[in-house]
Amino acid sequence: MKNKIKKLLSDPVLIIAWILAVLSAFIVHPDSRYPGYIDFRSLGILWGLMIIIQGLRENSVFEKIGDVLLSRVKKSWQLAAVLVFLCFVSSMVITNDVALITFVPFALMTLSSCKREDLMIPVIVLQTVAANLGSMLTPIGNPQNLYLYGLTGMRIDEFVLCMLPYTLMAAVLLLVSMIFLPGKSKALDSRKKDYNIVRHFGSTKQIVIYLLLFLVALLSVLRIVPWYLMVIAVLAVVAIMDGKILLRADYILLLTFVGFFIFTGNMGRMDFVKENLTRLMAGREFITSVITSQFISNVPATLMLSGFTENYKELLAGVNVGGLGTLIASMASLISFKAFSNDYKDKRGKYLLTFTAVNLIFLILFIAMHFLFVS
Repeated sequence: MKNKIKKLLSDPVLIIAWILAVLSAFIVHPDSRYPGYIDFRSLGILWGLMIIIQGLRENSVFEKIGDVLLSRVKKSWQLAAVLVFLCFVSSMVITNDVALITFVPFALMTLSSCKREDLMIPVIVLQTVAANLGSMLTPIGNPQNLYLYGLTGMRIDEFVLCMLPYTLMAAVLLLVSMIFLPGKSKALDSRKKDYNIVRHFGSTKQIVIYLLLFLVALLSVLRIVPWYLMVIAVLAVVAIMDGKILLRADYILLLTFVGFFIFTGNMGRMDFVKENLTRLMAGREFITSVITSQFISNVPATLMLSGFTENYKELLAGVNVGGLGTLIASMASLISFKAFSNDYKDKRGKYLLTFTAVNLIFLILFIAMHFLFVS
């Protein structure tokens, strides 16, 4: 319990969210309108998806898929492409955070086993970019998408078509990036005999149940199944089947959402603030959200800016593209950095330089694409 409290108190975004919430409460005193600030639907669906995906991870489903794909590669560029596009494609379904939590350690072990440590930094950096960009295609790819999808009431086809041009460009740029990898045509050494990334495949019964729950969650996202019925189903089934999984959702992120909901709700009730922020955002939603994301990350930027514009498609594109750039532009990027740093402490500086250079190149290209071809 002490470790959990320490973790809560050490998360800077959570602390900032609640400081802002408390300060705003001194101006707009708590009243009956406060509960209306909180988007319980988004929080409930996000929680359910976290639990379901964690259950699938516990059963090594994603690692097993990756292991099967890697068994077919012969060249270094093929290995890199599989590792990068595992993050790109999987993030559309299991979120960018989970894709990186799963496949960055997978890549670290695989590259080491194949004696291609020289590929470690470029591949991990491209995995991070791939997860942040692949996740933008679907409402369940990342928290900001899920929130905006619920807030705007968009149809699923409308949402996907809005983000499709950016996703296609991301796929092309990631493929082009393979050209610049060192020793890309070199044949791979056989993996070491002690290579054991997938310890066990897990329970077939549990996998089937989690997949059924995932289907229910998707139906909830699509507004076919009421979100609260999905939450009840996940809670009841997982509690009976594997209760410890219920403790492994990202409750820090959920509490951060609540803090920002309170803050933005209060800001929206201050006429002076609302009028000026709305005027500031008008016609500049994309670039404003890109810039804001660089400093506070794209999830808080979404929550803070969504109350001051009705041009949600520009905001949606901006906060997703805004995940590129600085290390904190998308908090998911910290997952890769921490995983790499744990194994290669002496190379953290080189990683940060490579990460920043690659992200800035991608960011500039996406901003140029948006203003030349989309807006």
